Amino acid sequence: MEKILMTLFLIDCVVLIACVMMQPAKNDNDAMSALTGGAGDLFSRRKPRGFEAVMQIVTVIFGALFFILALALVFVSSH
Repeated sequence: MEKILMTLFLIDCVVLIACVMMQPAKNDNDAMSALTGGAGDLFSRRKPRGFEAVMQIVTVIFGALFFILALALVFVSSH
């Protein structure tokens, strides 16, 4: 059981890294955001659509799976 969980955990790690690397970059390089910390854009954010929205959902799913598998591995290895 521990080997199966470890294999799933390693696959999830690789997929999670790929998901994070595939997310689009956020370009906030203007001087005002450097001074204010980007607070001026707080209410002007748009809802992500298309590929960006899909990548955010997939990243959250694989991130949650990462923590669930990590807890399962700790439980299985302690018993």
